[in-house]
Amino acid sequence: MSAQITVNVAGDERSVPEQTTAADLFEGDRAVLVARVNGELRDLAHVLSDGDVVEAVTAQEQDGLDVLRHSAAHVLAQAVQEVNPDAKLGIGPPVRDGFYYDFDVEEPFTPEDLKALEKVMQRIINEGQTFARREVSDEDAAVELADEPYKIELIGLKGGAAGDAAEGADVEVGGAQLTIYDNLKRDGSRAWGDLCRGPHVPSTKVLGNAFKLMRSGGAYWRGSEKNPQLQRVYGTAWATKDELKAYLDRLAEAERRDHRKLGAELDLYSFPDELGSGMAVFHPKGGVIKREMEDYVRRRHIEEGFSYVGTPHISKDGLFHTSGHLPYYADTMFPPMELEHAEYRLKAMNCPMHNLIFRSRGRSYRELPLRFFEFGSVYRFEKSGVVHGLTRVRAMTQDDSHSYVTPEQAPAEIEHLLRFVTGLLKDFGLDDYYFEISTRGSDADKQDKFIGSDEQWETATRVLEEAAAKFGVDLVPDPGGAAFYGPKISVQTKDAIGRTWQMSTIQYDFNQPHGFQLEYQAADGSRQEPVMIHSAKFGSIERFIGVLVEHYAGAFPPWLSPVQVLAIPVADEFSPYLHDVADQLRRKGIRVEIDDSDDRFPKKIRNASKSKAPFVLIAGEEDRSAGAVSFRYRDGEQKNGVPIDDAIAEVVEAVASRRQV
Repeated sequence: MSAQITVNVAGDERSVPEQTTAADLFEGDRAVLVARVNGELRDLAHVLSDGDVVEAVTAQEQDGLDVLRHSAAHVLAQAVQEVNPDAKLGIGPPVRDGFYYDFDVEEPFTPEDLKALEKVMQRIINEGQTFARREVSDEDAAVELADEPYKIELIGLKGGAAGDAAEGADVEVGGAQLTIYDNLKRDGSRAWGDLCRGPHVPSTKVLGNAFKLMRSGGAYWRGSEKNPQLQRVYGTAWATKDELKAYLDRLAEAERRDHRKLGAELDLYSFPDELGSGMAVFHPKGGVIKREMEDYVRRRHIEEGFSYVGTPHISKDGLFHTSGHLPYYADTMFPPMELEHAEYRLKAMNCPMHNLIFRSRGRSYRELPLRFFEFGSVYRFEKSGVVHGLTRVRAMTQDDSHSYVTPEQAPAEIEHLLRFVTGLLKDFGLDDYYFEISTRGSDADKQDKFIGSDEQWETATRVLEEAAAKFGVDLVPDPGGAAFYGPKISVQTKDAIGRTWQMSTIQYDFNQPHGFQLEYQAADGSRQEPVMIHSAKFGSIERFIGVLVEHYAGAFPPWLSPVQVLAIPVADEFSPYLHDVADQLRRKGIRVEIDDSDDRFPKKIRNASKSKAPFVLIAGEEDRSAGAVSFRYRDGEQKNGVPIDDAIAEVVEAVASRRQV
């Protein structure tokens, strides 16, 4: 009888023979892709040891889905090198909703190439190749991978910091031991192999036909323009064909809602090449939305006790050394300009200038909380590869505020700001959200990125957690995601098609008040240092507009719509009648346009539908004779013979109440 070991499986202790693998524990359950052994993901072929705690991992949790997608990335790389043996391999990690793999090839991939690669991948998958893990020394790996220059470079990055040195590298060389995964055919012969940390699904059969190659594009090796440009192929993979179809349907809907496309169709904004990448201009109709947002948030800040301030767009760069942002954020700031023997920078954040306002005179505890707010234009040198419409720009306006409080006032101020933020999101129709708390985390390799003592971080984090707990929404941890000067809460909002966007942020800062030597006179006459709380309600106004356009698919609620009422006469003779109605609406503050074009009435109705105006008013002979109008709504419903006063009241009420129409 073979020796036995004891393992813990899903909370139950089980006695099993030595050399038992994770696959043996879950035999027959095809949903299990990998195992979590003592908290670490392992292949199902992993041999268990006495005392191991083992959990099944399926594609229903993110870890399992990531393993499935990384395995699909390997199959893609195998297919590429089968079609093009000269292709050199980069990195192929799982990413949100899919995976990618980078290749050094002579010619960029075409859509036809991707279709051909899918067929090769499907054949490999159908062969049921297994993923076999093999440990190798650095020296042996260098010999085996001598024809793969990028893999050789990754060997030198081995260890826990690999992900910092190259995006996605930790899936290949993230541990202390190098491993290669061989794809084995059913007869045991080696079909292909790749440097990889693993784990992988037990067989390519698991991938089925629930995968698709999406697109390709250029990507610099290790994210640096100084390195060669590789060709990145993006794909997606899911546990089932139905899940793949649902994802592709969501993508199609997202494309229909793309704010860049809708912005052009609705004449809201544009991105002229003459301005440069990441720079938007707002057209009159887009300007209406922007102005409504600014008017709303300015009024709300004043109601919440904030004072409006203004600061310049440029400053000597010494200011950002004092605040601590340089050198931390130097890569995302525009380069310095030398003027009058001093270096100046476009500001990337408003907080240093607000600190100067606080410091401009003596402050008393009686003034606190002291709250400053402005529409601050900031400039960030985002990499060209991540610039995207309004949602990732280089020039933006923030509804930026800073609260200066005593340490004792901080909990109440954070709760106050969270109520402000959540109320604002509700008014804009974004009421499905959760909180994310970004902290310093416990990764020793990253501790030098943060300023402050353990006690300061613990206090600040506890204050944020306790304030957030009062709202009864999920609080999701984000270890390591804090700003260098303190932890933050971000509000993660879901849009109409279920995508999550980071919106408002609230940050606890114990660093800048110290750096700027900010102080107030306490009740006992002593000089004390305030706590500074950063908050942006929209975040960036541009980004918020981009999210709103996609959330509403351009069909804004009446109060935000650039044109709230579009009036259409059945024939030219009824135009004067509708002009009179329009004048009455304008006197009530309603934005009205009248279609006096030469188009026939049916085409005017079609144009009105494309315009996404919330209210279309129509008038013909019956309406004019009765002193009425007819309503046509976005869903095609029509209401006829509405008296003019009632029609005006309905529109005014919908706008005033911020009703969703």
